[in-house]
Amino acid sequence: MQGDVAGSQFAAASARDLQPSGPFASGDLDAPVSQDDLGRMSARHGRQARRLQQSVDRRLKDRQILLLLAQDGFQGSRYDLFVEELVRYGISVLRGWMHSGFIFQLVAQRGFGLQPHELDLEELATQSEVREELATMTVARALPRFRQTALVEGGWTFEGGASITTYFMGACIYRFPNEFRRHRAAAERQRRALQRQQTVYGNPAGPRSTADEVLGMMWVREQLENITDPRTRTVVALTLDDYTQEEIQQMLDEKSVRVIEGLLYRWRKKEQRHQGGGQHD
Repeated sequence: MQGDVAGSQFAAASARDLQPSGPFASGDLDAPVSQDDLGRMSARHGRQARRLQQSVDRRLKDRQILLLLAQDGFQGSRYDLFVEELVRYGISVLRGWMHSGFIFQLVAQRGFGLQPHELDLEELATQSEVREELATMTVARALPRFRQTALVEGGWTFEGGASITTYFMGACIYRFPNEFRRHRAAAERQRRALQRQQTVYGNPAGPRSTADEVLGMMWVREQLENITDPRTRTVVALTLDDYTQEEIQQMLDEKSVRVIEGLLYRWRKKEQRHQGGGQHD
């Protein structure tokens, strides 16, 4: 008997949880739905229906376009125009994704952990030329495989649910990680080149132009033959070849990086004295 009472209480509590908590909470459940509520529901379903219809219309147009392009073997003037519009669209979208940083969320969802640094995000947000370069290279590398897979081999279909532009952006997302890594590696090489310049020349009084740097490097290479100490000559040569002091220390099996620093310092001071006295070894 006691179990029956407890069960009834639980059922009553569950039933209360199912009662409406909105505008009908204290009203008559048999009251008709208001025109305002009907209007809101109709508007919501109407928007969904319009979006669905727009998606269908886009994909139907895409199918018609691809049928025409297939007749030409996906080449010729009509195909070139199609590619031109696709490239313009892809670059524009990629630039926006990079500016906001959203591109990294998209590639992470596909298993590419680029782990951008804050400086990477700042660079993409503030430097339009970097976004343009990365977007252009990504689209250029995505196009050939997209043409083969999506168009020639029929990878894109009307039934797939995506428009041809959406399908293409998916191809771009898979290409972006490699382009971003190339860009980051190039930036690192540039940073190391500047570090190497400072190591070889010391702290210059002012910024050096590209011409000055090239001429300076040429002069140093010419002077390598005049360096009598083999260790110093090797260290200077490796420095010019973009190796870090840590790498040189390991390659030459020196005791510490300080040894490499000392050899470069003494060579640099010696050359400065020769230049100041109008002499060259």
